[in-house]
Amino acid sequence: IAGHLESIALRIVQHLQLTVIPLVLGIVISLILAVWAVRQRRAYGPITAITGLLYTIPSLAAFAVLRPITGLSLLTALIPLTTYTLLILFRNFVAGFVAVPADVLEAAEGMGYTRRQRLLRVELPLAVPLMIAGVRLASVTTIGLATVAAVLGDTFGGLGQLITEGIQNFFPTKYLLGAALSVLLAFAADYLFVRFERVVTPWAHARAGGR
Repeated sequence: IAGHLESIALRIVQHLQLTVIPLVLGIVISLILAVWAVRQRRAYGPITAITGLLYTIPSLAAFAVLRPITGLSLLTALIPLTTYTLLILFRNFVAGFVAVPADVLEAAEGMGYTRRQRLLRVELPLAVPLMIAGVRLASVTTIGLATVAAVLGDTFGGLGQLITEGIQNFFPTKYLLGAALSVLLAFAADYLFVRFERVVTPWAHARAGGR
């Protein structure tokens, strides 16, 4: 029993690795692209088109293209999983920045804020609710897509490896366990981001409760 529990724990850690790393990379890349698109509105269309195209590439096809270049490595899984987060995160980040009231931005300029100060002290804090909504969606999506990484081998197969082994060995308990744990991870991630958003933006919920 201890051996089975250790194996399951290892798969959960692998799955978290396949989720957290692409999500963090996606947040950093999308934030840079969103700031650029807000400053240069003409960039929004091309960035949306490119990230949308990347999002439509099937994961198995992406793995097949990358395998001759990066081999059966963790990088082969991380690159497609990161690109799948970009469209969701980019759109929500831009929506968050655009939703910042114009009079607030004008007030910040009147107070002598530089562009960087305005971004860090005004735009980012006010954009947080919509940004976290995008992160929630991207995290749940990535948790589901990460199960496909099992095709690259059991070294970093995550919970998808349990599903694959269960199907191959006609062992329903194993693939049902892998599927159930994936769903639980998705629910846990969504809940944690909801709680995080409430902690970092207490003013938004206080204002909503006062209406």
